[in-house]
Amino acid sequence: MTVRTRFAPSPTGYLHIGGVRTALFNWLFARGHGGQFILRIDDTDQQRNVDEALQPILNGFRWLGIDWDEGPEVDGPHAPYYQSQRADRYQQAVEQLLACGAAYYDYATPEEIQAQREAAQAEKRSFSYNRQWLAETDADRARFEAEGRTAVVRLKMPRAGQLVLDDLVRGEVTFEWAREQDHVIQRADGSCLYHLATVVDDRAFEISHVIRAEEHLSNTPRQVFIADALGYPRPAFAHLPYVAEPGSRNKLSKRKLDKYLKHADFAKIARHGQAIADRLGLATSADTFNPVIVDFYQQVGYLPEAVLNYLVLLGWSLDDRTEDFSRDQMVELFSLERVNKAPASFDPAKLTAFQQRAMDRMESKPKVAFVLPFLQQAGRVSTPPPCEVGSQLSGILAAAGERLTVAGDILDYDDFFTSDDALVYDEKAFEKRLRKPPEAVGLLQKFRQCLADATAFDVETLDQLLHDFVETEGIKIGQIIHALRVAVTGKAVGFGVFDTLALLGRERCLSRIDQALRLAEAVDTD
Repeated sequence: MTVRTRFAPSPTGYLHIGGVRTALFNWLFARGHGGQFILRIDDTDQQRNVDEALQPILNGFRWLGIDWDEGPEVDGPHAPYYQSQRADRYQQAVEQLLACGAAYYDYATPEEIQAQREAAQAEKRSFSYNRQWLAETDADRARFEAEGRTAVVRLKMPRAGQLVLDDLVRGEVTFEWAREQDHVIQRADGSCLYHLATVVDDRAFEISHVIRAEEHLSNTPRQVFIADALGYPRPAFAHLPYVAEPGSRNKLSKRKLDKYLKHADFAKIARHGQAIADRLGLATSADTFNPVIVDFYQQVGYLPEAVLNYLVLLGWSLDDRTEDFSRDQMVELFSLERVNKAPASFDPAKLTAFQQRAMDRMESKPKVAFVLPFLQQAGRVSTPPPCEVGSQLSGILAAAGERLTVAGDILDYDDFFTSDDALVYDEKAFEKRLRKPPEAVGLLQKFRQCLADATAFDVETLDQLLHDFVETEGIKIGQIIHALRVAVTGKAVGFGVFDTLALLGRERCLSRIDQALRLAEAVDTD
């Protein structure tokens, strides 16, 4: 049997972390068995669909490297891959279900169904529709329609017995047929619902394994009933544990951002991302930019392999010690047998740790290529970049080391790419380090001359130069080094001062110190 799996997102919003995890497990299972992964768009609910939401979903998968063998923008033998374009197939299935007695026309109004539901609740019994407005004959249909009623098509579910299902994650699962409702499969306007469409399409696309989130487990009886009634072979089912909120067992939701921001690690990752977005001039909102949405991680500069590595461990593990996997290792080692049944809590701090390790492992050349677009997007480096930018960036990345967690963090060092006369000073730092200390301007003037006369301008020479200056002047190093940093970078913090001076070069350092001195002296004069 050829393994064929699918993921069927609805174009109702940006790609959710939990949805990507489900897609990843489908992709890994298919790739590991030499099969195919299908992307199908579940757009049967036209009222909730957002046309512009589809492209971010496709872009998100491509960014992560989750490719599909058939689906949107990829030709295949089972097209079309949008459920909204497959209505004729669903209509055929409805007619077949009606013909074999597995479905019926129902003319009850929503108010009448609700009245029966409330009566059952008052009598403390399970609700089961009594099929009072079931139309068994053409005469029944004509009579109901003469009353002005319109019909939906409902499944005629069994009222006794059990469905026993062997789930590849959860084991044997038993459902009582009596607890199932006569679910609507076709609305009065003729449009078909998801439960019918997904069964018809899974058969048409030859899906062998339905691997999906556990909230769909309750849908399985009606879908199995439809498949059996239509004479379809049943696919294998595997229901994955849901991704839970940070520090909770509640399901992670992209609509609860305010709640999650009360969690320290979640708030930290959100603030970090927002700071980068602000510097890039990105328009953000809770609907389009938050750490529950995959697009967030692409925009702020996470590595796709780090995100994938973290996601694969949300509900699956190889053993109790191995955490770092390459993409090829994930494909080779993944199995449904090792998927957990319990919910997996989303841990922003752990995701950041995966990202940091992935960044630390990157060689200099690919890391330069990774961070450069963020400087270009922020307008700090032209496109194409000047020839010297590559070597300068390489030096900055080496000096920054672990301070650079995501690619967007390179914007913390954009002062290297700012013209000297456009350098912006942190006002608090400038006041504290250059204006308030009475000796700051004089010391900086003297050390400026030392820099001008230095025989070399490398880290070792500059280090020795400053220490000799401190000894000669009889001062503490803090009295000059902080003022020096603010003067050449405009900021109070950063990587090593000597690395900073060497990377800027002699002429730019002198130019910036002169500018800082003019600004400080102008204030003193006032």
